[in-house]
Amino acid sequence: MPTLQFKGKNIIWNHHLSVPYHTLEEVSKLHFQPDKSNGNLIIEGDNLLALKALLPMFAGKVKVVCIDPPYNTGNEGWVYNDNANSPLIKDWLGKEVGKDDLTRHDKWLCMMTPRLKLLRELLADDGVIFVNIDDNEVHHLRMVMDEVFGEQNFIAIFTWKRRASSALAQNLVSQDHEYVVCYGKMSFQGFIGNPKDYSAYTNRDNDPKGDWTLGDLTVGMTREQRPNQYYDLVDPKTGRKFKPSPQRIWAFIPERMDIEIQAGHVVFPDNIDERPMFKRYKRNLKSSVNPISTWIKEVSDKKKNDIFEIESGLNSESTKLIQEIFGHKVFDYPKPLSLIKNLIRQVTESNSIALDSFSGSGTTGHAVMDLNKEDGGSRKFILVQMNEANEKEPNKNICKDITRERIKRAIEKYDYDSGFQYLRVGQPLDAETLLKGKLPDYKSFAKYVYYLCTGENLKEDVIPAKPVPEGRNRGAGIQKKKKLDSRLHGNDTANKTTINESTFFVSTFGKHAIYLIYKQDFEALTRMALNLEMAEKIIADQPDKKRIVYAPACFLDEEYMEANQIEFVSIPYNLFQRKG
Repeated sequence: MPTLQFKGKNIIWNHHLSVPYHTLEEVSKLHFQPDKSNGNLIIEGDNLLALKALLPMFAGKVKVVCIDPPYNTGNEGWVYNDNANSPLIKDWLGKEVGKDDLTRHDKWLCMMTPRLKLLRELLADDGVIFVNIDDNEVHHLRMVMDEVFGEQNFIAIFTWKRRASSALAQNLVSQDHEYVVCYGKMSFQGFIGNPKDYSAYTNRDNDPKGDWTLGDLTVGMTREQRPNQYYDLVDPKTGRKFKPSPQRIWAFIPERMDIEIQAGHVVFPDNIDERPMFKRYKRNLKSSVNPISTWIKEVSDKKKNDIFEIESGLNSESTKLIQEIFGHKVFDYPKPLSLIKNLIRQVTESNSIALDSFSGSGTTGHAVMDLNKEDGGSRKFILVQMNEANEKEPNKNICKDITRERIKRAIEKYDYDSGFQYLRVGQPLDAETLLKGKLPDYKSFAKYVYYLCTGENLKEDVIPAKPVPEGRNRGAGIQKKKKLDSRLHGNDTANKTTINESTFFVSTFGKHAIYLIYKQDFEALTRMALNLEMAEKIIADQPDKKRIVYAPACFLDEEYMEANQIEFVSIPYNLFQRKG
């Protein structure tokens, strides 16, 4: 398979592996109706860090990804900020990517690649990703997605009309369209399609073969191409003769036509100006749904055809909707609600998770809520957006002021039975950070340890019982467990989270029991260790399991640990060397 080469590719191709996991800290004052959140999350922060932070909880769980990354037109003012360990990359940091930047395509690909790789990890095996893009990068995007997702997992490139006309046309060509590039992960099962309209099928003559409708009895070929299918068709009752229309022939040769007439499948008209038609039976339909066209239409196709175009409004629809919600323009070029909603409708079940890591104005979250209201579903959304603060606008926060505000106002305006939790990308979970004394709370660290140890997610979420006052130790804050709808994590009831900070128990995994001896207190950590007293308690609590214990130190000899099936993993050093 041909591959795409670009500056920095060898540096960033596996950059996502070196990105440390980060905590996701709740900002409880920015929650909205959290009792109705049902797993909905809005996350403020760099989307590369946020995607890595989501892995312990959502790897392999997301059914659909919808992203609208920068189109790299040179006019968007996006800045490259992924700090990979390379002089080339460091020279790019913090610099706006303009139209005259000779490396702008390289920078865009270096930005997209690690994000696409993490999005693939978050996708379920039967999941699908939609990427909005235009002519500036569609060719590069297609090639890099071939490498990340596999050429065999390409599904389609949808084309949608974004505007009716353009005053910005170059060379008297108006660029009115954009694309939605679509790939599956491994075992995509196909679009839902659109149910066929059976209203035309009736049985007005009590045909024993069931409901039928009339169809064309000719095909689009010429007399010269098929002379044996161009002949006079005679009505056996009246003797009237019929010829095919110009440039067409009968669908059958004379011998086969006689058989169809005898079977009652050919209907002759009473009016000589009309043509004979062919009975098409409902029971012979191969599928009850129509396939999806790669042309996304502005309005529904009213014709009864075999292909159904997905319906979408123009960009003007989304601009008008944002103005209705906010009362004024707050965001440039939001995607139409109908476009994202109809794409999500085609690939999700009623309880699926939808993720948007370039969430902007929050259209994906709005689409999920609107679709749920329409069909009674309980889909969840995860929206990730940076604040995009800069020297000129140090207080700029798109995530809080636009993404969150749009979802909040949409819930209130359209009476959605929904809510969300607001999180912020916090500190890195790496050895350097731990050694500096910047410690995560116990439950966040326990989830991370479990993921590193098993490669699996814990099957339970933890939310605060009430907001933790400012300045208070968040790790010591009052928390409670909330079991999510089992559909969020599938029907598997094994390995439910039973984190117990007082006993240092994390969870079980198969024949293993996992413990984390840890406190969110650096001084306490210097005195904590896996000792004989602790080991005996663990053995008594988990008599039939192999025990994996994460701790700052271990005071047991290898012979004792081997005899009692205990494996020690050091915090922080060995922890970050361990593979799932």
